[in-house]
Order: sequence, then structure tokens, then C-alpha cells
Amino acid sequence: MVALLTTLGIVLLFLGLLLSFAWHELGHLATAKMFGVRCTEYMVGFGKTLWSTRRGETEYGIKLVPLGGFVRMVGMAPPGKQDTSGKPPSRWRAMIEDARDAYNAEQRPGDEGRLFYTRAPWKRVIVMAAGPVMNLILAALLFSTVLMGLGVHEETNEVGTVSECLVSVEEATGECPEDAEPTPAAAAGVQPGDRIVAVAGTATPDWQAANKEIREHTGPTEMKVERDGETVTLEPDLVQNELPARDADGEIIYQTDERGRDVYDDEGRPVPETETVGFLGITFATERQTMTAMETAGYMGDSLVLVGEAIVSLPSKVPDLFGAAFLGEDRRADSPIGVVGVSRIGGEVLSQPLPVVDRAVIMLTMLGSVNLFLFAFNMLPLLPLDGGHIFGAIWESLRRKAARLFRRPDPGPFDVVKLMPLAYVVMLAFILFSLIVLVADIVNPVRLLG
Repeated sequence: MVALLTTLGIVLLFLGLLLSFAWHELGHLATAKMFGVRCTEYMVGFGKTLWSTRRGETEYGIKLVPLGGFVRMVGMAPPGKQDTSGKPPSRWRAMIEDARDAYNAEQRPGDEGRLFYTRAPWKRVIVMAAGPVMNLILAALLFSTVLMGLGVHEETNEVGTVSECLVSVEEATGECPEDAEPTPAAAAGVQPGDRIVAVAGTATPDWQAANKEIREHTGPTEMKVERDGETVTLEPDLVQNELPARDADGEIIYQTDERGRDVYDDEGRPVPETETVGFLGITFATERQTMTAMETAGYMGDSLVLVGEAIVSLPSKVPDLFGAAFLGEDRRADSPIGVVGVSRIGGEVLSQPLPVVDRAVIMLTMLGSVNLFLFAFNMLPLLPLDGGHIFGAIWESLRRKAARLFRRPDPGPFDVVKLMPLAYVVMLAFILFSLIVLVADIVNPVRLLG
């Protein structure tokens, strides 16, 4: 049964990734057709075509390598200026013209009014931004389903477990030594299921308030709890303990280096700051709670910031990733993962003995995060990414407006093909990075659940 669930999880998340790629390309296709651009191909994947069908003037299909997709639009590049010097073209120039020929290979008589580069710059921006925006929309739908529909586990002011004795982390084996002192909670008679409603005379309607008041007091402290419908007053003798530091919202504060980046331990986990605070000896119970639309939007905004930070940090992770793939080094928990890694984690999640809702939440959240990454990554102003074409269209618009302002001749369309040599460098780097990720995902995968 575990093997079946694992396989099903891998297939489901893999299909979710393909859907994300197809959804992205649908944005390009729909807007290009809306503006009259002829589109000859709509493909999910790269390389050899596994299946295709033609509908009207467009061929739809699936290719072998599932690392994205593309829509082939006629006239992506303007015609180049004819070289009348008679000199053989330089290698750089030859590379540019080869790219131009590839872009315009499917142009045919009658396409003059349907070429991509002839569309107004704002239309080209819409066409190229539509793909990433579709990923953003899908991410919003997935996160809304999880956060506003299914809900996520949130800590409450109810006591979940009570630690029996005071022992260090190194000594904690699940059983209390005979000479160990009881925790303040155990000594005061705190029981699982108690709901902490006040600490030291301060009302604690939620876990943040209860946790904050406990951490701010030491010594004998009055604590009121609700138990079986009645209010019970207890007086635990709180002790001091070194615990992870928390901010005003109860979130753990993690260590950062001199450049403001998170510090990770050898296993890739962020290292928390610590502080000496009051200690009771309990864990709070959790319950599934939904979020409002504003809270969901805030969560997505925070997630998008984290995705941006992750993209910026990608180059710094290459040495560790290479070591994990080829040198047998440990794979860090924050290591980049690809299609194989994400799909494998889907199998891991679905095979766990967790409630169905919890497994659905994890998988939908992962797919939503992938779509946020696709949105942010594709908006980078680099060719051949969508952001590179968006940058070219915006630059063309600014040049033309400046020319009109200073009464100069129209500079014409921006020749994005002149940047193709740089695009080849970006593509090569992406291919090499993808290959390293693929090897690491196969031989040394990241395990979400340990």
C-alpha cells in the first residue's frame, strides 16, 4: 500500500507541475492570439515530440523533457539590417543572424500583419507577462484553497502535552530519570486539555498571549485554566530556561550573518536565536483554522519575498548542490530541487500515515510555492526568460517616446536578437544547473519529512 501511495503521489505532483507549465504557456497563447499574432506551436516540454495534434494554425503537443514549455510566435525578431560591407560576418554577428533565422523560420507570405515584433510594445508586454501572471493566479487559487478552505494547523491556548520532568536535551530519552525534578507544569497539576485563560492576572485568549506571559514570568505565578467547563486556579513555580527567541507575534527569530542572510546548521536547518525566559513545561495543542482573504494575501506576499530571496541565493547554493550530487556530501534541507525532486516529495507525503486533509494541504502548498517560483523566476529581465522580452518591449517604448520628445527619427523596434549571445550563456547555465539538480534529486534527494 505504501508503494502504491508513493507512486500515486509522484504521479499527482508530476502532473501538477505539467499543468503549471501548460497553464503558463496558455497565457502566452491566448493573449498572442487576442492581438492577432500567428502562433504555430504550443508545447509542454522540450526536445523530441511525444504527442501532438493540430487545431487550426497551431500544433499542440507534449515533448520529452518536462522542464517547461513554449509557444512559437511568428516574427519574434525584427529583420536585420543588410550587411553591404562584403566582409565575412564575425562569430558574434553570425550567432545573432542564426538566432534571427530561427525566430523567423516559419514566417510566410501574408504574415506581415501578424508578426509579434510589429505589435505595440504594451501589447508585447501583456503577451510575455501573461505566462508568469497565469502562474501567479494559479498560486493564488491553490493558496486560497488551502488557507481559506481547508485551513492550516495553528497553536491554541489549550495544553497539548505536559513534560514530566526537567532534563536537558541530551538526557531526554522519553523517560524521566529517578532523580529528575518535575516541570513546573507537572508539579502544579497542569493537565492536557486545560485551556490557559489567564497568567499573572493577564487574560490569554490565544496561544501567543499565553506563551508571551509564561515567558515573561519566573517564580510562583498564578495561572487560571478552563477544565471540564470550570475555571481552576493553579500556581506553577516557573523556572528560567534558554529557549528559541520569538518576536511580538510569537514567530521564532532566526540567526542572520553580517549580510542579513539566514544562518543554517550542517543539515540545512535555520539556526534560531536564543533567550533566557520563563519555562512551564508544556506544548500547546493545535487545531485547523482558516484564514481571511487579507491574511491569505499577506501570506502570499511574504511567500513571494521568500521566493525572491531564494532566487537571489541560487548561485551560492551551487557548490553544496554539486557536492551532494557528485561528492557524496550531505544534501542540505534548503537545497534547490527540480521536477524529479518535487515529484518524489509528493510520493513521500502521500505515503505518510497522516490525515488525508493534511496530505492534501502539504501537496497543494508545494504546488502553489512552485507556481510562485515560476512567476518570479520568469519575470527576471534576462533572455530567454519572459522578463527579458518584457524589458526589450519597455526599452523600445522608452526610446520611441524619447525620440518624439526630442524630435528625433523613430529608432524603430528594439532588436532583441542582439542579446541572444547573452541568452545562450543564460540557457547554458540553466541547463548545467538543471542537470546538477537532476543528479542530486536522484542520488541524494531532499526528504521533506526527514
